[in-house]
Amino acid sequence: MTYKTIAGPGVAEFKDRGSKFIGYAYPVNGPDDIKRCLQELKKEHPKAVHHCYAYRLGTDGTQFRANDDGEPSGSAGRPILGQIDSAGLTNVLVVIVRYFGGTLLGVPGLINAYKTATAACWESTSFVEKDILHPVTLEYDYSIMNEVMQVLKQNNATIYQQEQQLFCRLKAGIPLQNKDRFLERATDIRGLTVE
Repeated sequence: MTYKTIAGPGVAEFKDRGSKFIGYAYPVNGPDDIKRCLQELKKEHPKAVHHCYAYRLGTDGTQFRANDDGEPSGSAGRPILGQIDSAGLTNVLVVIVRYFGGTLLGVPGLINAYKTATAACWESTSFVEKDILHPVTLEYDYSIMNEVMQVLKQNNATIYQQEQQLFCRLKAGIPLQNKDRFLERATDIRGLTVE
């Protein structure tokens, strides 16, 4: 009924034999968030040699990716993802920006550096439990809006999108533990369509 993620962005730095690894952790909700974060970091650190990252998305955790961005295969993205998984997190993106310091670290050294930089990110943010939300789309006449809003509020709904005209359309997320109660109450409201 819940999942674990980070409360807000986290930043950390790790140095090894001249190389600097700057870790950025972000709470994300989808591919668009991930793309935006990566673009911002590439603009912020144009001279960095690598922008390695990993993410896990979705309450079932089936959407994930690990990217080595030119580092030896499995030496960057996988250790980052391993830290996300060992913390039991989802809807998280971690990007480690590397500035090369002149000394090759070797694969074990890289694995350690990316792992350590990711773990350090957790110290600059906090973990939170969030409700898994069931998506609903509601359509109703403006005259019953107060009734609809009351039922949404009573069930701790999160409203994503709202169009209020003579005929209203609203997209929301209902916490799974409240889903049945919400649907039962919503069907009692005349003129309300729930998808």
